[in-house]
Amino acid sequence: MKTIFFEISAEDKIKYQNLLSGQDVEFYEEKLSTENTEKAVDADILCVFINSEVKKDIIDALPNLKYIVTRSTGYDHIDGAHAKEKNIGVSNVPSYGSDTVAEFTFGLILNLSRKIFQASHQVKEGGNFNLSELKGFDLCGKTLGVVGTGRIGKNVIRMAKGFNMNILAYDLFPNTDYAKSESVKYVTLDDLLSGADIVTLHAPYTKDNHHMINKDNIMKMKKGAYIVNTARGELVDTEAILLGIQNGIIAGAGLDVLEGERELKEEFHLKYSDAQNNINYKTLLENHVLINIPEVIITPHVAFYTEEAENEIINTTIENINSFQQGQIKNTIKI
Repeated sequence: MKTIFFEISAEDKIKYQNLLSGQDVEFYEEKLSTENTEKAVDADILCVFINSEVKKDIIDALPNLKYIVTRSTGYDHIDGAHAKEKNIGVSNVPSYGSDTVAEFTFGLILNLSRKIFQASHQVKEGGNFNLSELKGFDLCGKTLGVVGTGRIGKNVIRMAKGFNMNILAYDLFPNTDYAKSESVKYVTLDDLLSGADIVTLHAPYTKDNHHMINKDNIMKMKKGAYIVNTARGELVDTEAILLGIQNGIIAGAGLDVLEGERELKEEFHLKYSDAQNNINYKTLLENHVLINIPEVIITPHVAFYTEEAENEIINTTIENINSFQQGQIKNTIKI
């Protein structure tokens, strides 16, 4: 079977070549798109990352395709339903970097609460040691609202307790045993938004929770609250964040993901490729406004990116590929 990788760095290519020694494998640094589908036309197994949109048109253009592997936990970039119709298996990496992302989340929270980024910037850029704009606040005694209590959410809660924070949690499927053992209070999303000093998102993205945080419920947040998103950009309506800041509801935000971040990345690289006709220019403009707000920290979807997490991704991806070649599909996505 031929396996074709997209979005693979030169460093990772060497690792995968060594682990898949003797197998028929090709690697491309670029993402898979409708403009380069011909590079994948011989693929029996397709291995991608989050920027490759493996939708119906691409799936239909690959006659030999039998299996899709994404090197990510999220799989909203893959048309899993259409793949299932064509009897094409789809697997992900269901659990990697749960500590990694939780640690990064707290990095953002600490940057927001103590204005670390602003403090460093004013010293480096202007030699300014004035403290007048740098007063922060303690996390001890504050309430953290955690949306999504999977592995990452639970690790965030564990870390928050180390700061003596109070916890509110929201999940479509509350874990009552966990709530009792860890003294976590599950509430409605509205109650979480109105009661938390900091709201952090750790839910997977689905069509059902698109714009989970929106122009209506963001106005229910506690005045002066902060919002952190290391999950998926589309969970939050970008316009809602801007309105929240403009109306003094939100004091700041830490965003490792943005709605429409693929288009934003392509714009910064001065290319739009096949996405050009589908660009949401309104969201693109709103993202530019967000980037220039001092109280908003934006990072390039890097929360998962550590040596340890990357090794987990590689090992699980290899396991997925080898298992499929032996007639077994592991880590099948939920449709």
